[in-house]
Amino acid sequence: MKVLLFGATGMVGLGVLRECLLDPGVESVLAVVRSTTEQRHEKLREIIHDDFTDFSAIENQLAGYDACFFCLGVSASGMKEADYHHITYDFTMAAAETLVRKNPGMTFIYVSGAGTDGTERGPWMWARVKGKTENALLRLPFKASYMFRPGYIQPRHGIVSKTRLYRVGYAIMGPLFPVFRLMAPKYVITTEDVGRAMLQVARHGADGRVLENHDLNALSQAYSREAAR
Repeated sequence: MKVLLFGATGMVGLGVLRECLLDPGVESVLAVVRSTTEQRHEKLREIIHDDFTDFSAIENQLAGYDACFFCLGVSASGMKEADYHHITYDFTMAAAETLVRKNPGMTFIYVSGAGTDGTERGPWMWARVKGKTENALLRLPFKASYMFRPGYIQPRHGIVSKTRLYRVGYAIMGPLFPVFRLMAPKYVITTEDVGRAMLQVARHGADGRVLENHDLNALSQAYSREAAR
């Protein structure tokens, strides 16, 4: 399987990248980034690209891939709706519309979030914009597309958030995470589990196209069972 990865320098993207590089069934990973991941691996190639609203200059290099894992995102905290919409919707759709032309047989997986508003009419700005993005992606004629809605994501394997406030929170939550997961398994997940769920869905699909946190944990467990055989 050949994988395209967007958002590979972020916390979730780095977790997904790790699982892709560890998976023997992943032949290669192309990370489209604005700055290097600083990762070195024989499977990994990077394209440094500045304008995430226009991929015409590199679109021929984006052909021939089986799956796209779209992990690019930003916190809505303190952002105006227009700015958040630009990054969340415009960047995503520019990439997806390019990819569906070059790879109509591709599986496209988008990292959204728990609480996303599919009606696009709710009170929370970020949820409306995420919902609009999900709905637009689901209308594109990919072979398959899936919206991942993780809840609280705990970074694993030394991965850290770029946001200082989040880093503090994750450091506090880290030792408590096993208890938190035991008490509220439907609402928490790890970067490792998100990556494994993506690989599982890319290979085998899923029962629904919008997958909540508990679905992702179940898919990660199914991936681990297959890998152990």
